[in-house]
Amino acid sequence: MSFSLSGKLVVAISSRALFDFEEENRVFEATNDSAYMRVQQERLAIPAKAGVAFPLVQKLLQFNTEQVARVEVVILSRNDPVSGLRVFRSAEHAGLKLERGVFTRGRPPYHYLRSLHANLFLSANENDVRETILAGFPAALVYPQSVKIAQSNPQEIRIAFDGDAVLFSDESERIFQAKGLDAFVKHETHLAKTPLPPGPFKPLLEALHQLQNSSPESAMRIRTALVTARSAPAHERAIRTLMSWGVDIDEAMFLGGLNKSDFLREFAPDFFFDDQTGHCEAAAEVAPTGQVISGITNKPRGE
Repeated sequence: MSFSLSGKLVVAISSRALFDFEEENRVFEATNDSAYMRVQQERLAIPAKAGVAFPLVQKLLQFNTEQVARVEVVILSRNDPVSGLRVFRSAEHAGLKLERGVFTRGRPPYHYLRSLHANLFLSANENDVRETILAGFPAALVYPQSVKIAQSNPQEIRIAFDGDAVLFSDESERIFQAKGLDAFVKHETHLAKTPLPPGPFKPLLEALHQLQNSSPESAMRIRTALVTARSAPAHERAIRTLMSWGVDIDEAMFLGGLNKSDFLREFAPDFFFDDQTGHCEAAAEVAPTGQVISGITNKPRGE
């Protein structure tokens, strides 16, 4: 029977992002994939604990009903198929209705994102995240040690985004790093009415907007926030860019260098996406966090 992912919000997620496989992963790093397979096979009857993205997936799946499935979560993993058995068993034990998975045993799995029509890929593998973003798909490197707080808003999915190099391109960030704050402010003020080029996470924001608007009967709601180091007058271009996209943001925080973590603690996101390592490390102490490895800040050394 034919099945289509068209029109759905599709989240591809690695095994380590969904479940806590950090102990098993240490076995892999210390030995090889054969030892890892043995450990997973020995633990087939032991459900894995929830990983950093588990609460987000749990909430997203609540948009689905027996009549309409608007969200599809697919396991996309470097695991071998045998280890994939434990992933599906753990999902079933946790009450997650996951039906599809791709297991590549060490091969980079991002090649399958186009076939999946994926709107997001969450992974604990940095190279996979880099390659996914280069291929044109939203992706983030999850911080497995992140605090899990999703239970605090059971009827609301809260997602927070950084601006430059995440929702927007890194055009302005490049000016800031090359010429300093004054040049950045002058540039943004001059171009206040000119929309910023899109960043890697614009498609995800649009997909969330579409999901919200197509599910008026759902008890689950989506609340989004822009959490950025921009401040006035550079705020105007960011707001006008979102307006030009026809996408609503519920909250906007223009912090001008203030600690993002303090504000994230209050917003309590189910996930926060930022491009800078320092911001992500601090945010992971208060909320589930994913690093968007894009833009000049994440440029590989030597380039």
